[in-house]
Amino acid sequence: MLKTRTLGLGLAGAVLIGGLAWVAFREDPVPVDLVEVTARPMQVTIDADGRTRIVDLYEVASPIAGTARRAPVAVGDPVTAGETVVARVEPGSPSLLDARSRAQAEASVAEAEAALDVARSELRRMEEEEEFARLQYDRTRTLVERGVATVTQMETVAQQLAVAEAAVAAARSRLAMSEGALGRAEAALVGPGVDDVAEEECCVVLRAPADGVVLSIAQISEHPVQAGAPLVTVGDPQDLEIVADLLSSDAVRIGPGTRAIVERWGGPDPLEAVLRRIEPAAETRVSSLGIEEQRVDAIFSIETPAGARPGLGHGFSVFLRIVEWEGPEVVQVPLGALFRRGGDWAVFVVEDGIARERLVEVGRRGQRTAQITGGLAPGDVIVTHPSDAVQDGVAIVDRATL
Repeated sequence: MLKTRTLGLGLAGAVLIGGLAWVAFREDPVPVDLVEVTARPMQVTIDADGRTRIVDLYEVASPIAGTARRAPVAVGDPVTAGETVVARVEPGSPSLLDARSRAQAEASVAEAEAALDVARSELRRMEEEEEFARLQYDRTRTLVERGVATVTQMETVAQQLAVAEAAVAAARSRLAMSEGALGRAEAALVGPGVDDVAEEECCVVLRAPADGVVLSIAQISEHPVQAGAPLVTVGDPQDLEIVADLLSSDAVRIGPGTRAIVERWGGPDPLEAVLRRIEPAAETRVSSLGIEEQRVDAIFSIETPAGARPGLGHGFSVFLRIVEWEGPEVVQVPLGALFRRGGDWAVFVVEDGIARERLVEVGRRGQRTAQITGGLAPGDVIVTHPSDAVQDGVAIVDRATL
């Protein structure tokens, strides 16, 4: 009886010591973040900043050198093609003459006036000779009719009359030439000033080349301009496109027809856009971090109707998510759940509270998730952002339940 009691006490002590040893040396489960593998729509996007611009801009420039009158329109005013006057340009005024130039111009005027007097005197002399020749012609014709004068005499006076008439015509031409020379000489003396002419006659009137609104005005007040100087910019703010600045390595992965989602434009709902073209030449640009990059402009057409994007105008900032690839039902996991195991990808799968390492096949990778083409199925629970304490066979516990 005593022996049996001693054996029982020994076994109880051994169990107690073993329990204390297990409690002392056992490892606590590692707290981890868990996520369930799902199959849902997935997009791989290229994110880029962009800006809006009107598709067709019209710059109205001055056709002549002169003075642009004060702008008859203001920025934001609606204009109608061929009707709305957007600018008026007055031809340039003559410059002031220095003393020498003025003296030469006055001398030219005096010379032209003298030449004009000579031409007038010459015309009077030619007219007198013509009158005399006409009288001789009439007298001789009467004598020929009476049989007193001969036909030869008649021919002679007829020729003299024709010569006199030609001389009068030449004298009149010389008089007109002298009058033109005088006008040219007097024009050299014209100084700057405002002529008393109607508004429509003084200026070149420029009208809107297209329907739309006035986007910018080079200068509101009256100012001198050269031929070709821009005056007003006109465009239709409803006809917008988006220019996005992309890395050349991203641009080669997309093409015309690629869909884009436009965000951060100021409205409550994103807009739809479609890539129309990528510029053929890239440029070297320096990033905000001071890194030289090869970047290229991509042009997108906005598909959302103008009524659904009120307030969006020319030069506005937007953010684009360019859809490089998308799938309707894609098995995917967070990127933070993946880690490298040699040349392969792996995850920790939870099986009965134990972390089990499993190799997986990774397809497309997005900004936050990656496509799994093999090794996992929807419903599997995996560890995200595993620490160094998580190893194959280690007990784990969901951090959310603590």
